Amino acid sequence: MSEAMLSKVRKLLAQAEDPACTPAEAAAFTAKATELIARYGMDRALLAARDPATDPVGDRVVEVVAPYARDKAGLLAAVAEPLRCRCVRRRQGSGFAMHLFGFASDLERVELLFTSLLVQAAHGLAAEVVPAGEHPAAYRRSWLAGFAQVVAGRLRAAEEGAATEAGGGSVALVLADRSDRVQRRLAEVYPRLRTAPPRRLAGSGFGSGAAAGRRADLGGPVVPGPGGRPGLGR
Repeated sequence: MSEAMLSKVRKLLAQAEDPACTPAEAAAFTAKATELIARYGMDRALLAARDPATDPVGDRVVEVVAPYARDKAGLLAAVAEPLRCRCVRRRQGSGFAMHLFGFASDLERVELLFTSLLVQAAHGLAAEVVPAGEHPAAYRRSWLAGFAQVVAGRLRAAEEGAATEAGGGSVALVLADRSDRVQRRLAEVYPRLRTAPPRRLAGSGFGSGAAAGRRADLGGPVVPGPGGRPGLGR
Protein backbone atom coordinates (compact mmCIF):
# COMPACT_ATOMS: atom_id res chain seq x y z
CA MET A 1 0.00 0.00 0.00
CA SER A 2 1.36 3.41 -0.92
CA GLU A 3 2.68 5.71 1.79
CA ALA A 4 0.08 8.31 0.78
CA MET A 5 -2.73 5.80 1.35
CA LEU A 6 -1.27 4.63 4.67
CA SER A 7 -0.87 8.23 5.81
CA LYS A 8 -4.48 9.02 4.99
CA VAL A 9 -5.82 5.92 6.77
CA ARG A 10 -3.69 6.54 9.87
CA LYS A 11 -4.76 10.19 10.02
CA LEU A 12 -8.43 9.20 9.93
CA LEU A 13 -7.92 6.65 12.69
CA ALA A 14 -5.93 9.09 14.82
CA GLN A 15 -8.93 11.42 14.62
CA ALA A 16 -11.26 8.56 15.54
CA GLU A 17 -9.12 7.71 18.58
CA ASP A 18 -8.98 11.32 19.85
CA PRO A 19 -10.67 11.46 23.31
CA ALA A 20 -12.32 14.74 22.29
CA CYS A 21 -14.06 13.02 19.38
CA THR A 22 -17.76 12.17 19.83
CA PRO A 23 -18.88 8.54 19.20
CA ALA A 24 -20.65 9.63 16.00
CA GLU A 25 -17.54 11.40 14.71
CA ALA A 26 -15.32 8.46 15.64
CA ALA A 27 -17.64 6.07 13.78
CA ALA A 28 -17.54 8.30 10.70
CA PHE A 29 -13.72 8.47 10.70
CA THR A 30 -13.43 4.72 11.17
CA ALA A 31 -15.93 4.01 8.39
CA LYS A 32 -13.95 6.21 6.01
CA ALA A 33 -10.70 4.42 6.84
CA THR A 34 -12.34 1.05 6.20
CA GLU A 35 -13.77 2.33 2.93
CA LEU A 36 -10.32 3.48 1.75
CA ILE A 37 -8.78 0.07 2.44
CA ALA A 38 -11.61 -1.68 0.58
CA ARG A 39 -11.32 0.73 -2.34
CA TYR A 40 -7.56 0.15 -2.48
CA GLY A 41 -8.18 -3.60 -2.77
CA MET A 42 -10.71 -3.05 -5.55
CA ASP A 43 -8.37 -0.74 -7.47
CA ARG A 44 -5.57 -3.30 -7.32
CA ALA A 45 -7.91 -6.09 -8.47
CA LEU A 46 -9.07 -4.12 -11.50
CA LEU A 47 -5.52 -3.09 -12.39
CA ALA A 48 -4.35 -6.70 -12.17
CA ALA A 49 -7.18 -7.78 -14.49
CA ARG A 50 -5.51 -5.64 -17.17
CA ASP A 51 -1.91 -6.35 -16.13
CA PRO A 52 -1.57 -9.53 -14.02
CA ALA A 53 2.08 -8.83 -13.20
CA THR A 54 1.06 -5.92 -10.95
CA ASP A 55 -0.59 -8.21 -8.38
CA PRO A 56 0.52 -11.86 -8.47
CA VAL A 57 -0.97 -14.72 -6.46
CA GLY A 58 1.29 -15.61 -3.56
CA ASP A 59 1.41 -17.01 -0.06
CA ARG A 60 2.98 -16.30 3.31
CA VAL A 61 3.09 -17.89 6.73
CA VAL A 62 1.97 -16.01 9.84
CA GLU A 63 2.95 -17.45 13.22
CA VAL A 64 0.23 -17.30 15.87
CA VAL A 65 1.53 -17.90 19.37
CA ALA A 66 0.05 -18.78 22.77
CA PRO A 67 -1.86 -17.80 24.79
CA TYR A 68 -5.19 -18.08 22.97
CA ALA A 69 -3.44 -19.23 19.79
CA ARG A 70 -6.51 -20.93 18.36
CA ASP A 71 -8.62 -17.83 19.00
CA LYS A 72 -6.04 -15.58 17.34
CA ALA A 73 -5.97 -17.99 14.40
CA GLY A 74 -9.75 -17.67 14.20
CA LEU A 75 -9.45 -13.89 14.09
CA LEU A 76 -6.90 -14.14 11.26
CA ALA A 77 -9.24 -16.40 9.30
CA ALA A 78 -12.11 -13.97 9.94
CA VAL A 79 -10.04 -11.15 8.41
CA ALA A 80 -8.66 -13.22 5.52
CA GLU A 81 -11.90 -14.66 4.14
CA PRO A 82 -13.72 -11.37 3.34
CA LEU A 83 -10.53 -10.09 1.68
CA ARG A 84 -10.51 -13.12 -0.66
CA CYS A 85 -7.60 -14.91 0.99
CA ARG A 86 -7.56 -18.50 2.19
CA CYS A 87 -5.63 -19.91 5.12
CA VAL A 88 -4.51 -23.31 6.32
CA ARG A 89 -3.88 -23.83 10.02
CA ARG A 90 -0.90 -25.99 10.93
CA ARG A 91 0.10 -26.91 14.47
CA GLN A 92 3.47 -25.43 15.45
CA GLY A 93 4.66 -25.96 19.02
CA SER A 94 2.13 -24.42 21.42
CA GLY A 95 0.70 -22.24 18.64
CA PHE A 96 -0.05 -22.38 14.94
CA ALA A 97 1.51 -21.52 11.62
CA MET A 98 -1.20 -19.97 9.44
CA HIS A 99 -0.36 -20.46 5.76
CA LEU A 100 -2.13 -17.68 3.84
CA PHE A 101 -2.87 -17.74 0.12
CA GLY A 102 -4.02 -14.71 -1.87
CA PHE A 103 -3.06 -11.93 -4.22
CA ALA A 104 -0.20 -9.74 -3.01
CA SER A 105 -2.37 -6.69 -2.34
CA ASP A 106 -4.93 -8.73 -0.40
CA LEU A 107 -2.28 -10.47 1.71
CA GLU A 108 -0.90 -7.02 2.52
CA ARG A 109 -4.32 -5.83 3.66
CA VAL A 110 -4.88 -8.95 5.77
CA GLU A 111 -1.62 -8.55 7.69
CA LEU A 112 -2.19 -4.83 8.25
CA LEU A 113 -5.68 -5.40 9.62
CA PHE A 114 -4.85 -8.50 11.64
CA THR A 115 -1.94 -6.84 13.45
CA SER A 116 -4.09 -3.82 14.30
CA LEU A 117 -7.03 -5.94 15.44
CA LEU A 118 -4.81 -8.03 17.73
CA VAL A 119 -3.83 -4.81 19.50
CA GLN A 120 -7.44 -3.69 19.78
CA ALA A 121 -8.56 -7.11 21.04
CA ALA A 122 -5.83 -7.10 23.67
CA HIS A 123 -6.91 -3.65 24.86
CA GLY A 124 -10.55 -4.70 24.86
CA LEU A 125 -9.90 -7.84 26.89
CA ALA A 126 -7.75 -5.93 29.38
CA ALA A 127 -10.71 -3.67 30.11
CA GLU A 128 -13.17 -6.56 30.55
CA VAL A 129 -14.31 -7.74 33.97
CA VAL A 130 -14.84 -11.50 33.96
CA PRO A 131 -18.17 -12.32 35.64
CA ALA A 132 -17.87 -13.79 39.12
CA GLY A 133 -17.64 -17.57 39.12
CA GLU A 134 -16.76 -17.83 35.42
CA HIS A 135 -13.45 -19.24 34.22
CA PRO A 136 -11.43 -16.31 32.76
CA ALA A 137 -10.08 -18.30 29.79
CA ALA A 138 -13.55 -19.53 28.79
CA TYR A 139 -14.93 -16.00 28.96
CA ARG A 140 -12.06 -14.57 26.90
CA ARG A 141 -12.33 -17.25 24.22
CA SER A 142 -16.01 -16.54 23.73
CA TRP A 143 -15.27 -12.78 23.74
CA LEU A 144 -12.74 -13.26 20.96
CA ALA A 145 -15.21 -15.36 18.97
CA GLY A 146 -17.77 -12.56 19.12
CA PHE A 147 -15.15 -9.98 18.20
CA ALA A 148 -13.98 -12.00 15.17
CA GLN A 149 -17.50 -12.70 13.91
CA VAL A 150 -18.52 -9.04 13.88
CA VAL A 151 -15.24 -7.90 12.33
CA ALA A 152 -15.71 -10.42 9.49
CA GLY A 153 -19.21 -9.10 8.81
CA ARG A 154 -18.02 -5.50 8.72
CA LEU A 155 -15.18 -6.31 6.34
CA ARG A 156 -17.51 -8.26 4.06
CA ALA A 157 -19.92 -5.31 3.90
CA ALA A 158 -17.08 -2.90 3.10
CA GLU A 159 -15.79 -5.13 0.30
CA GLU A 160 -19.27 -5.52 -1.20
CA GLY A 161 -19.78 -1.77 -1.08
CA ALA A 162 -16.48 -1.12 -2.84
CA ALA A 163 -17.31 -3.68 -5.53
CA THR A 164 -20.71 -2.11 -6.17
CA GLU A 165 -19.18 1.34 -6.42
CA ALA A 166 -16.49 0.07 -8.82
CA GLY A 167 -18.92 -1.42 -11.32
CA GLY A 168 -21.12 -4.15 -9.88
CA GLY A 169 -21.56 -7.17 -12.13
CA SER A 170 -18.40 -6.82 -14.21
CA VAL A 171 -16.30 -6.38 -11.09
CA ALA A 172 -17.94 -9.44 -9.52
CA LEU A 173 -16.58 -11.55 -12.40
CA VAL A 174 -13.07 -10.22 -11.81
CA LEU A 175 -13.30 -10.97 -8.08
CA ALA A 176 -14.74 -14.45 -8.68
CA ASP A 177 -11.82 -15.23 -10.99
CA ARG A 178 -9.36 -14.02 -8.35
CA SER A 179 -10.98 -16.21 -5.71
CA ASP A 180 -10.81 -19.23 -8.05
CA ARG A 181 -7.13 -18.64 -8.73
CA VAL A 182 -6.36 -18.41 -5.01
CA GLN A 183 -8.27 -21.65 -4.38
CA ARG A 184 -6.36 -23.42 -7.16
CA ARG A 185 -3.05 -22.26 -5.68
CA LEU A 186 -4.05 -23.57 -2.27
CA ALA A 187 -5.14 -26.92 -3.75
CA GLU A 188 -1.78 -27.30 -5.49
CA VAL A 189 0.04 -26.99 -2.18
CA TYR A 190 -2.50 -28.84 -0.02
CA PRO A 191 -4.34 -31.36 -2.21
CA ARG A 192 -5.82 -33.22 0.77
CA LEU A 193 -7.17 -30.87 3.43
CA ARG A 194 -9.48 -31.61 6.34
CA THR A 195 -11.99 -29.10 7.67
CA ALA A 196 -11.62 -28.48 11.39
CA PRO A 197 -14.70 -29.38 13.46
CA PRO A 198 -16.70 -26.49 14.95
CA ARG A 199 -15.63 -25.31 18.39
CA ARG A 200 -17.86 -25.44 21.44
CA LEU A 201 -17.36 -22.38 23.64
CA ALA A 202 -18.74 -22.24 27.15
CA GLY A 203 -17.97 -18.65 28.13
CA SER A 204 -20.49 -15.79 28.22
CA GLY A 205 -18.26 -13.13 26.64
CA PHE A 206 -19.56 -13.43 23.05
CA GLY A 207 -21.91 -10.44 23.24
CA SER A 208 -19.32 -8.17 24.81
CA GLY A 209 -16.74 -9.23 22.24
CA ALA A 210 -19.21 -8.59 19.43
CA ALA A 211 -19.81 -5.07 20.76
CA ALA A 212 -16.04 -4.49 20.76
CA GLY A 213 -15.89 -5.76 17.19
CA ARG A 214 -18.47 -3.17 16.16
CA ARG A 215 -16.28 -0.45 17.68
CA ALA A 216 -13.01 -1.76 16.24
CA ASP A 217 -10.93 0.39 13.89
CA LEU A 218 -10.54 -1.66 10.72
CA GLY A 219 -7.24 -0.64 9.19
CA GLY A 220 -5.57 0.88 12.25
CA PRO A 221 -1.88 1.69 12.57
CA VAL A 222 0.45 -1.15 13.42
CA VAL A 223 1.58 -1.27 17.06
CA PRO A 224 3.93 -4.27 17.38
CA GLY A 225 4.46 -6.10 20.63
CA PRO A 226 7.26 -8.45 21.67
CA GLY A 227 8.63 -10.26 18.64
CA GLY A 228 7.03 -7.75 16.30
CA ARG A 229 3.42 -8.91 16.78
CA PRO A 230 1.11 -8.05 19.67
CA GLY A 231 -0.22 -10.72 21.97
CA LEU A 232 -3.17 -11.21 24.28
CA GLY A 233 -2.78 -11.45 28.02
CA ARG A 234 -3.60 -14.53 30.02
